[in-house]
Amino acid sequence: MRAALAPGVRLLRALPRDSRYRGLTLVLTFLSYTSYHLSRKPISIVKSQLHPNCSALGPNPHNDSNSSTWCSWAPFDGDNYKELFGALDNAFLVAYAIGMFISGIFGERLPLRYYLSGGMVLSGLFTALFGLGYFWDIHVLWYFIVVQVCNGLVQTTGWPAVVACVGNWFGKGKRGLIMGIWNSHTSVGNILGSLIAGAWVSSAWGLSFVVPGIIITTVGIICFFFLVEYPEDVDCSPPLHHVMTISEKDPEAVTSNEGPLSLSGQSSVDHSHSPKEPAEEPEAISFLGALRIPGVVEFSLCLLFAKLVSYTFLYWLPLYIVNVAHFGAKEAGDLSTLFDVGGILGGIFAGLISDYTGGRATTCCVMLVVAAPMLFLYNHIGQNGIGTSIAMLIICGALVNGPYALITTAVSADLGTHESLKGNAKALSTVTAIIDGTGSVGAALGPLLAGLISPTGWNNVFYMLIAADVLACLLLARVVVKEARGWCGYMARKRGY
Repeated sequence: MRAALAPGVRLLRALPRDSRYRGLTLVLTFLSYTSYHLSRKPISIVKSQLHPNCSALGPNPHNDSNSSTWCSWAPFDGDNYKELFGALDNAFLVAYAIGMFISGIFGERLPLRYYLSGGMVLSGLFTALFGLGYFWDIHVLWYFIVVQVCNGLVQTTGWPAVVACVGNWFGKGKRGLIMGIWNSHTSVGNILGSLIAGAWVSSAWGLSFVVPGIIITTVGIICFFFLVEYPEDVDCSPPLHHVMTISEKDPEAVTSNEGPLSLSGQSSVDHSHSPKEPAEEPEAISFLGALRIPGVVEFSLCLLFAKLVSYTFLYWLPLYIVNVAHFGAKEAGDLSTLFDVGGILGGIFAGLISDYTGGRATTCCVMLVVAAPMLFLYNHIGQNGIGTSIAMLIICGALVNGPYALITTAVSADLGTHESLKGNAKALSTVTAIIDGTGSVGAALGPLLAGLISPTGWNNVFYMLIAADVLACLLLARVVVKEARGWCGYMARKRGY
């Protein structure tokens, strides 16, 4: 007797063909960028093991030396170990920032499947090579620096590729909420990376890199076999890029034409022609042309400071918890994942609110304003108890990563589909690379500054983060004013004034 068809298979068969492939694309791109962040996280977990508190372990069992760094891993056993950790972070992030400005160009001209899967395999290789330094007993700083630089360059293949691929399959819709949920891959990757790296950090820290390297390589191979770049490749319908008129939209449509809300694609021209009609291959937008899109410069610079704060937490939070709360390396790594849990909630909340209010810049600005005092409170009372620490980490994670997630997803999509671009997907890839590339400059500066400032005290590091939050908010002031004027104009017209 044959069993009935599995419920999951029946569900898949009930879904339209287009929905199945769109779902597959979302899942694969989600897993891809999850694995990218999973492979970036181990360095922050392993730092505390490269230079642990050897005096807590007792005297050196190998000789009678009274050295307090006998258990540290050279060359990170000196008093300048924080500066060396900052150099490692900076090597990766500077290479990533430089490579990101170039990556969008290659991503537009190479097959996305090859570009993404090849970059993931190379990322896995260089991630594993860092961990192999443990097994090969390497104590040369330049080995780790070169591996970090190479890894930073190849990891730039990820973001432009996944955004372009998702853009090929999905139309406009409610970008904020959808992309806020999808963008949780960043925090999911950070959480998994922390847990996986923490499993081996105290026994054989090399495996904290080798295992994530194997994971990202495996996901890259899966993408090579299953990722579909364009709907037309599997006889599916391309997404409809219907652009509503001003009269069709709610409050967000009446915002100034120069504001970010107009970049969601509002126009008096209806572009809802048949998507299956063959069209001439659009040319990629120039770098200067992308910068001239209203809002690109403001959001790019805002992301620079927002990402500075986010990546400082990414690379230094576990070490901060070890030094201030005096937890072990594994416990600190596990506790730091709560910051990313907050990041997931913050990204979804920011997307939902910005969809409802139509104010992307205002949503970011409010969250950044509230984040500044929360960072101050976390530094002063966040370690008073485990309950307080958990609550403050989740709140700070939501407020810090919410604007970062919104800008890199929904705002980038809004700016990349400005009405003057006429739906050019290649412009979306270029604009996304510019915005994230500028943000990556801040991502490189944050950990570097933290490494230089932390010897003077952790309080000064938090003052630097608070100042960056305030600057990020101020850079959006002009766009926020435009949004406010749009809301006031809409309310006046609604009341008949």
